[in-house]
Amino acid sequence: MSSLVQSVDWLAIAPPTLAAVVGLVVLVADLFIGEDKKAVLGWVSVAGLAASALLLLPLRDGDRATFCLTGDAHACSYTADRFTLVIQFLVLGGALLAALLSVTALKDANKDLPEGEFWFLLLSSAAGAALLPASRDLATLIVALEVASLPAFALVGIKRGDKKSSEAALKFFLSSVTATAVSLMGVSFIYATTGSLYLTQIADKIQHVDGQFHTLAQAGVVLTLVGFAFKTAAVPFHFWVPDTYVGAPLPIAAYLSVVGKAVGFSGLILVTVVALPSYGDVWGPALAVLAALTMTVGNVGALRQQATRAYSAVRLLAWSSVGQAGYLLVPIASAGYSKDADKAIGSTVAYALMYAVVNLGAFAVAALVARTSPLNRISDYRGLYARSPLSALILGFFLLCLAGLPPGIIGLFAKVTVFAAAVDAGLGWLAVVMAVNVVIALFYYLQWTTLLFRAPEGEPEKHRVPAPLTAAIALTAVLGIALSGAPQLVLRFSATGLF
Repeated sequence: MSSLVQSVDWLAIAPPTLAAVVGLVVLVADLFIGEDKKAVLGWVSVAGLAASALLLLPLRDGDRATFCLTGDAHACSYTADRFTLVIQFLVLGGALLAALLSVTALKDANKDLPEGEFWFLLLSSAAGAALLPASRDLATLIVALEVASLPAFALVGIKRGDKKSSEAALKFFLSSVTATAVSLMGVSFIYATTGSLYLTQIADKIQHVDGQFHTLAQAGVVLTLVGFAFKTAAVPFHFWVPDTYVGAPLPIAAYLSVVGKAVGFSGLILVTVVALPSYGDVWGPALAVLAALTMTVGNVGALRQQATRAYSAVRLLAWSSVGQAGYLLVPIASAGYSKDADKAIGSTVAYALMYAVVNLGAFAVAALVARTSPLNRISDYRGLYARSPLSALILGFFLLCLAGLPPGIIGLFAKVTVFAAAVDAGLGWLAVVMAVNVVIALFYYLQWTTLLFRAPEGEPEKHRVPAPLTAAIALTAVLGIALSGAPQLVLRFSATGLF
């Protein structure tokens, strides 16, 4: 039996470790800081997330692995390869932008949100999310998933005395716990048939499972995918999304829409492409059907939103994120049919990077509008150009990116790469479903965009934008415009990577 004595590569594990340490520092510091100085905790958290992201730079030169079995150098629990570093960059960058939004939200909440607990929970969740793409055994994968998820439940329900927030947190918690339980059962089936939790060993051993255990292995594959399908908000595991996004503080809804999805998709990729490539005939068709259902239900749900309904803007973004999850699933499903799985996965990562930038930007502008229109209805955006021309132009650009229309070239580019992945894998029917859904999505994205430039009802009021919110909007806008000017950078970054 291999020895379990392992060495630790501290540089490899530094990004998630620093986020966790800063979270603990903030929690302890909260006990000793007066109410008038709580804002310092927010800036310490922002600095901690920025430092965690910068710690990715020393790792860009090559693959590093740690917590490896001494008898098998390829069986490791933590690997900092190109895929890991790109997803960690997405996760920590997304958490950083959500933290910038949160600084303003906490100030506006006027003590209704407990600042110390808020920042501790956000940093803890970000640490778990950054750990997950590096996980290379099923136990670490599930633990990372829960470390990312459990603080998120509390963040959704952190508004004091808000029934809507508490209900959303309870719904999120119960559905997530059920999905995790099903996944754990799947993991136990896979362990029973292979005798290993390490992804590389599972990939080898599951090909030689005795005939009598073949059905058990197939059941394990399907059940393991359920927990990650829940995190990605794939249909039929999507029902928690609209109420959770509406009930949560807006920066947390933005965080869940990007970082939560990155967690789910990186977990799905690791389980399918790394651990179970030989079972592509099982998970490939399953994910293809999930992709078709998810994009269709998500876009139809967004299409049905009424402009005058309370929180309709957040609900539309929630349903839109479900539809976008369907597009993200397409290349992963294609990897089950394709001989070049790495290229297919590169398409998913490229799309995820585009989606992260523009969706966080859209939520940032929504947070700006919510400061004067707390109900955040789509109709509240009418005449935004008259009140805040730059914000309206930026939001319009983000919506066009999500729709895949010029000048949002990066959105069009990302959709083309996903579409090409489906065609290359011989999934013509899925490419057709995607094309139909892109047309459906055009309607509600363009409807919202045109509303921004209509004549406002009444005299437009101009309001001062806080510096952290300005920084979040400006950063996402600059990234979106730069990537639209050179969209090939995204595919190069996600496939071969700067790392």
